[in-house]
Amino acid sequence: MMGPTWLPYCGAAPIPSDWLGRWNGDPLLLLAFAVVGVWAWRRGDTKNVFWVGLAVLALLFLSPLCALSSALFSVRVAHHVVLTAVAAPLLLLGLPHLVVRGSAAIWAALHILLFWFWHAPAPYAFALSNDLAYWAMQLLLLGSAIGFWGALRRASAPLAIGLLLAMMVQMGLLGALITFAGVPIYAPHYVSTFAWGLTPLEDQQLAGLIMWAPAAAFYLAAALVRGWHLLAPERARA
Repeated sequence: MMGPTWLPYCGAAPIPSDWLGRWNGDPLLLLAFAVVGVWAWRRGDTKNVFWVGLAVLALLFLSPLCALSSALFSVRVAHHVVLTAVAAPLLLLGLPHLVVRGSAAIWAALHILLFWFWHAPAPYAFALSNDLAYWAMQLLLLGSAIGFWGALRRASAPLAIGLLLAMMVQMGLLGALITFAGVPIYAPHYVSTFAWGLTPLEDQQLAGLIMWAPAAAFYLAAALVRGWHLLAPERARA
């Protein structure tokens, strides 16, 4: 009996000879980017860094990286790390008057829960077999990340630093679990990695290492910056 055929939103897994031509021209997605851009422009308080964040989103979802994430779990993980730890804070920095309500601790817990949920094998496989599930995964990860980073603005420095360090630790823990799983656990990538010179297990281990080190480093860096502001307020204001 044949196994399931995985056809993610970004299309079938590419091979090295064709992936650079796999741009995503989804008209609904292009319309969504246009609507967000017009909304931000009409606000009148948008800073340039917001457009950098929007460009990062375009890179993730419109460029050939979208297709490459169908082939390699490691690229999907890098995609999610950039989505939540780079694009989300850049968008918020570009909208200084946007207020995120709710406790920073609750937002942190929600984001951690969603990150772990969508990187569990079954939900992840579902997201790569259904377009609605795919966008639920992406929007929930991005939305909870925006909530987390936005709520940190109003949090006290000790609380913000503690939550950032907790985020760093949980990211490292999830990365370690994936790295040392010992067997491939992500069914959509059981076959798609071989064209790229990786076994499914090697690709999975690379993904775990991305979570374990580079991803955790973003939160550590943010905690250090917040600590620097706490210890040297006069210099920070200058």
